[in-house]
Amino acid sequence: NTITCSALVSACEKGGEWQLALMLFREIVQRNAIAYNAAVSACGKGGEWQLALQLLRDMAHDLVEKNTITYNAAVSSCKYGGEWPV
Repeated sequence: NTITCSALVSACEKGGEWQLALMLFREIVQRNAIAYNAAVSACGKGGEWQLALQLLRDMAHDLVEKNTITYNAAVSSCKYGGEWPV
């Protein structure tokens, strides 16, 4: 179930478990913006800004529309990874 898995990805993100979050995200068959946003945020908080930006690109491939939350998570990922001057 996409909603349940998205909630699990988000919980992992909040717990600092980016690897587990990404593993769960990859199990979601019908990914939506909520799932992507949680995965992007989890990777960013784990310092994995490159993975976060790859997920952003993957959204276009999966025809998932990006939103303000998506872009904020991507920018934050770059900040956490030291790729965005503060």
